[in-house]
Amino acid sequence: VLDAAAIQRTIPHRAPFLLVDRIIELVPQERAVGVHDVTVRDPWLAGHFPARPLMPGVLIVEALAQTAAILMMYDQDVAGRLPFFAGIDRARFRRPVVVGDELRLEVTILHRRSDSCKLQGIARVGPDVAAQAEILAVLTPAD
Repeated sequence: VLDAAAIQRTIPHRAPFLLVDRIIELVPQERAVGVHDVTVRDPWLAGHFPARPLMPGVLIVEALAQTAAILMMYDQDVAGRLPFFAGIDRARFRRPVVVGDELRLEVTILHRRSDSCKLQGIARVGPDVAAQAEILAVLTPAD
């Protein structure tokens, strides 16, 4: 549905901190599914942990938040506004995410206001839940 170029037109994140490679499903105002391919090129793997490289849990949650931002920003009249990660509740980490994994980032809007959303995020590797959290995201003026 959205490739890397379309994602970069939608949210302000850039490498090395853009953690969504593509969006494979998008239902505006409802749900989005993104993907991040975990590769040896991911910069954090060199230090987390050298003997057993793992994607840090906080970056998995950030990848979910970026997918949420794409959903909030896509096809909306949000010119001059930026998405910000404002809160996290009920975060749980279920399995490690390692090199070679395709991390599937599923976000669904639970509640929406004009300037904020509460979303349910689930990160999966295959059928397994790697992490899950409720995310609060807000839109703020870009000035």
